[in-house]
Amino acid sequence: MADEYDLLIVGGGLAGLTAALYGARIGLKTAVVEHMAPGGQVLNVEKIENFPGFPQGIAGFDLGPMVQEQADAAGAEFVMDTATRLEVVGDQQVLHCDGADLSSKALIVSAGSALRPLGVPGETEFLGKGVSHCASCDAPFFLGKDVCVVGGGDSALDEAAVLAAQVGHVLVVHRGPAFSAQDVAVKRLQALANVDVLFRTELIDIRGGSTVSSVQLRTNGATREQQLSAVFIFVGLEPNTAFVRGTVELDSTGHVVVDAHLQSSVPGVFAAGDIRQFSSGQLVAAAGDGATAALSAARYLGLKTAVSL
Repeated sequence: MADEYDLLIVGGGLAGLTAALYGARIGLKTAVVEHMAPGGQVLNVEKIENFPGFPQGIAGFDLGPMVQEQADAAGAEFVMDTATRLEVVGDQQVLHCDGADLSSKALIVSAGSALRPLGVPGETEFLGKGVSHCASCDAPFFLGKDVCVVGGGDSALDEAAVLAAQVGHVLVVHRGPAFSAQDVAVKRLQALANVDVLFRTELIDIRGGSTVSSVQLRTNGATREQQLSAVFIFVGLEPNTAFVRGTVELDSTGHVVVDAHLQSSVPGVFAAGDIRQFSSGQLVAAAGDGATAALSAARYLGLKTAVSL
């Protein structure tokens, strides 16, 4: 027999935690299903500078737990489990997980995204042995050494700046002709003396023995080998929608298709954060999505109580 809730939220990132806060405050029996520590990928961000209310910035490992504490105080429950499949049974949403099945009248998909791999030789082999997706986690292992960052967006440049403060030299490799990151991130990187940038360049191979020792780069068809000790990869995200595939409509990139109220193609199933179609991918928008999805779920369930916060 599945445990029953008014509102289930799959994913404990900022969107999911905000949805849990709002859902519980409205009076819904609410649970968040998360297979890791609540907070999501924000936990790995050393300093968030564009979230309103924190003029000096805030560490992701501080922001995530703060919102979780609010949701917990409001009455939301937290279930540590991995969602594997969503099934619609009548007017119930049945969430099949590794550990147990859960059931709810409404459900919010906020499982976020996974870091996209490069898909090059050596990437999987050297994961944790010089290949990383977290500068704040792994930079101390490479003090004074040469490392490489692959990517040209906000995450890549922010992580490169974190690395530059600890390693010897950072080489940023981007296949495009210019960065897609915000201007503040670009200017910060340009001011760092131990950072160099290669545009129109692809990393095509990661090499080494027991750990990474070099990479192969390709620029305008010409290849060369670059000696370095680590590769930090930030080349975009892929939505974690495998568990809802075949149940709700997804777009060509795998994101959940939603309407203006963040409801999916299935009545009672909503999506919030960067897992949904046309998300801006910003933390503040994820929090707004969480609130909107929770309020939409409450209206779907027939709650007429006006919420003023």
